[in-house]
Amino acid sequence: MPHTHEPHEDDLDTVPPPQPVFHVEQALLGALLLEPHRLDDVSGITADSFSTAAHTALYAAISTVPRPDPAEHAKNTTWLNRVLATARKQARGLTAPYLHALVQVCPWPSHTPAYARMVEAEHARRRLQSAAERLVHTVHDVTLPHPVQTVLVEADALAAVVDDIAGRFPPRSGVLPRAPAPLPALAPDHTAAIEEEQLLLATATARPDDIDAVRWLTPADLTLPLHAGLWQCLTGLARRREPVDPVTVLWEAQQRGLLDEGSEPGEVLRMLAEPAGSVEHWGERALQRSLLATAEHTGRRIEAYAGDPTNTPFQLVVGARRALADIAAVRTRWQQATGAVPSPRRLPTSTTRAGPPTTKAAHAARSTRAAR
Repeated sequence: MPHTHEPHEDDLDTVPPPQPVFHVEQALLGALLLEPHRLDDVSGITADSFSTAAHTALYAAISTVPRPDPAEHAKNTTWLNRVLATARKQARGLTAPYLHALVQVCPWPSHTPAYARMVEAEHARRRLQSAAERLVHTVHDVTLPHPVQTVLVEADALAAVVDDIAGRFPPRSGVLPRAPAPLPALAPDHTAAIEEEQLLLATATARPDDIDAVRWLTPADLTLPLHAGLWQCLTGLARRREPVDPVTVLWEAQQRGLLDEGSEPGEVLRMLAEPAGSVEHWGERALQRSLLATAEHTGRRIEAYAGDPTNTPFQLVVGARRALADIAAVRTRWQQATGAVPSPRRLPTSTTRAGPPTTKAAHAARSTRAAR
């Protein structure tokens, strides 16, 4: 088995040392092999909770092979042999010496419940990290016919994992996770976004009466600071019912200091003078990009939380729920924009009271609008 043989000297620099949870799993399995009746003290974990295939197979075998008589078990290895034979069907590298080594490394079989809680906590962290990774991967899947809907399904799946962890480890009030730097995001290509946002601004300038129909769009949804600022100019003029045309928008931009960043007045005028399509169509396209970007940022933020082993399950729940709130906010505006029916999702139970851990068990934009 990979964990029992000694690596060659040339491999010493390439084989990473096992993580602490590996030793915890060894202690738990050793306790159960030594005293099988202590399986009654274990709850909240399954074979899938273990970090290696060998440990997964071994725990599954321990859980399914009928328990031996304690007196007989103390005198012979019959039950251990049956467990090994069963486990080897899934993990051929398991050996009898490794099982005996597990028994030897277990410090206190009576600590079985504590070991199980540790395994459960580490499994929760891995589950959360995996769900966050799936969300980020979905955001970048260019083959999806309906990216927003698919991303929101993955966001719901991530939220369901958070809810399940919260049920096992109720979050403690005020316990925030460590916040390491988020994992680096892929450098986006903003070429299409910039072109579409320019069309949005020009079309809104030509048809200011349509601005009120896209109140769900915010400046933060736009890619460039200049575009965000110009959208504020347009919405401000429309709200005050003042004349809207490229010149009045340019003047408003000057009053707001947007031209201080080096933007040429002539370029702004030319951009605002080329409308096409509809305000609603381009606004929905911008909101779709904003939702996908928010989902990626949320996923990477939760990945960073889960990737830090110093964060407890309590902290992971608090941090993940705060991050998921960002998606919920953009999602509400997306539903307003598209008339989408919110998907039913069970609200998490409020569990802010401190307590010990338990081991109990945007391709969707409407192309027809562009012709309006």
